[in-house]
Amino acid sequence: MRILMPVDGSEYSKAAVAFIASRETLLKKPTEIELINVQYPVPPRAARALGKEIVESWHEAEAAKALKSAAKALERAGANTTARYVVGTVAHELPSIVANDRADLIVMGSHGHTGLKKLVLGSVASTVAVSCTKPLLVVRGAPVPKRDSLRLGIAVDGSPYGLAVARFVALHHDLFGASPSVSLIHVVPDLTKITVPGWIEREVPTGIKPEQVEAMQKAAFENVFRPVHELLATAGISATEVRLVGQAPGDAIAAQATKSRLDLLALGSLGFGASRQGPMGSVATRVAAQCRTALLLVREK
Repeated sequence: MRILMPVDGSEYSKAAVAFIASRETLLKKPTEIELINVQYPVPPRAARALGKEIVESWHEAEAAKALKSAAKALERAGANTTARYVVGTVAHELPSIVANDRADLIVMGSHGHTGLKKLVLGSVASTVAVSCTKPLLVVRGAPVPKRDSLRLGIAVDGSPYGLAVARFVALHHDLFGASPSVSLIHVVPDLTKITVPGWIEREVPTGIKPEQVEAMQKAAFENVFRPVHELLATAGISATEVRLVGQAPGDAIAAQATKSRLDLLALGSLGFGASRQGPMGSVATRVAAQCRTALLLVREK
């Protein structure tokens, strides 16, 4: 497996490094990790005054602060690690690097040194999320798991993005430990009532009989879960099912991630009805806004 990790020495960046360093089963096998650091350019006037050699030495020293400690932590864990830095802006350099790299996975912290913690994702993570189609693992502040085998939740909705998540988990199952505890999470709407919009929103009954509601919800769960179970079975992974009912899927999934103390929640960065212009669909955004669980976002071409 090849992993590309943008690092900047921030708290969240160090947590991302620690997360990968904890992947004992993965690192027992050939694993290639490249660390990348982006250094902002010195203003042209200052660069001319200082001279090329001094500017280059300064960039190298600043990059080393983030790269060396990360490389040492990963190498101690058994990873084959390389490191480099580039000079430029994140918005210009990182999307191009990510797009042209042959990485199987991008791993990074959700916020950097300059990120506002109240935002769902910091500027760097948002830049990567919106511009690349590679799977992205974002470490968001929850304690790094001390055990190799993770409590993994996979949120699915029947869309191709949900199946892409299951396909990634099956193909790269070593990332999740020797014996991960996997649960599939799906939310169906409450068919007994609907919310009527207006100046004052109100709920009104649908008139559907309880037994009909139960039958429709059961069929919906089975239609979504069945192909995911089949994909995971190809890697010898069995999963339990979490069947949730509610009108706000993102809220329900976030609450379940917290309740189950998941180490990692995997979901499609987009799903049914999602805008293709943002970094994440509405459900993924709601989940990210409400829990600190590490997120694996899968967005295939």
